[in-house]
Amino acid sequence: MDCKKENNINRCNCTYPCSRKGICCDCLHYHRAMGELPACYFPADAERTYDRSIEYFIKLFREGKI
Repeated sequence: MDCKKENNINRCNCTYPCSRKGICCDCLHYHRAMGELPACYFPADAERTYDRSIEYFIKLFREGKI
């Protein structure tokens, strides 16, 4: 499978400087290993908190923000 890094970067909402930006498979594996979700699961204002926890995602979902 070919990585579509250039296309992915255009859609990536992550504001954290990271070597995995645009390499979605690496990003997903990294965050799941940390018990987190990647930035693309969060709306822009929530993404800027850098809280990638599953608990935060659930909270936002329950509040209707996702």
